Amino acid sequence: MTPAVNSVKRAKKSYVLHEYAHNPGSASYGEEAAVLLQQEPARVFKTLMVAMEGNQKKLAVAVVPVSGQLNLKAMALALQVKKVVMAEAPAAERSSGYIVGGISPLGQKRALPTIIDETARHFATIYFSAGKRGLELEMSAGDLAMLTSAGFADISR
Repeated sequence: MTPAVNSVKRAKKSYVLHEYAHNPGSASYGEEAAVLLQQEPARVFKTLMVAMEGNQKKLAVAVVPVSGQLNLKAMALALQVKKVVMAEAPAAERSSGYIVGGISPLGQKRALPTIIDETARHFATIYFSAGKRGLELEMSAGDLAMLTSAGFADISR
């Protein structure tokens, strides 16, 4: 199992694991998950990595709905830094231990500042990557926040 799933099991939190046949040619991993799991895209979240102050070694995690985009200014404000830029794929993979398209907010190599979009609170449970393409975890946003020491903020547009 992935480090993300193992971390949820260790914490003894309620979750559901969903597996689907991932298409490597898919243009959007998150939208693919929403379609194949027959969920509204606003309830399926993607995990994005940002570099604080543009430093690719100083990363943070944003969890936003696949139906939207990360608002970089709002993310910087939530992290209380001047600016953030999207992390480069190699830096995100090195830091998280996951490959792009399968990055989970859980079970990363080291704990990073994490912000979950406020809209996650609108749902009893949300879906997000379980640490590999074609595998999603479903659990409450509150439990995800507790396990990642995350805050909530309006970071998507």
